[in-house]
Amino acid sequence: KGYFRLYPGNTVRLRYGYVVKCLGYDKGTESVRCEYLPDSRSGTPGAEKYKVKGNIHWVSVRHAHSADVHLYDRLFEDARSERLNPRSKKTAGARLEPALRDAREAGAVQFERHGYFVADASGGFNRTVTLRDSWAKA
Repeated sequence: KGYFRLYPGNTVRLRYGYVVKCLGYDKGTESVRCEYLPDSRSGTPGAEKYKVKGNIHWVSVRHAHSADVHLYDRLFEDARSERLNPRSKKTAGARLEPALRDAREAGAVQFERHGYFVADASGGFNRTVTLRDSWAKA
């Protein structure tokens, strides 16, 4: 309940693409089997007849650019403490749009739903601003 992404029997829209229906998952090849609805391409006449609850932002594995993404959090555990936050920096491997391969010159770029990032000299990306302030409620 409340999960609107890809799972067997469910349909979702691929961002800027087609509506796909998940037919299943093959553990042997670690692949998802889907069928796409050829008349459902975003922006084409008739595509709006497909009502889906989930939209997936995706990147082609074949064309993706692999890079490290550095996610920063508050340096201290709270505003009144001198204790360092052990989770102040996390590094994750990411698959990015191929256009970001040479993004050192691009300045800030937005990763949808995650925030703004700047490329570093090693080809990785450093998050400078999140889209939501998780400390606003604190």
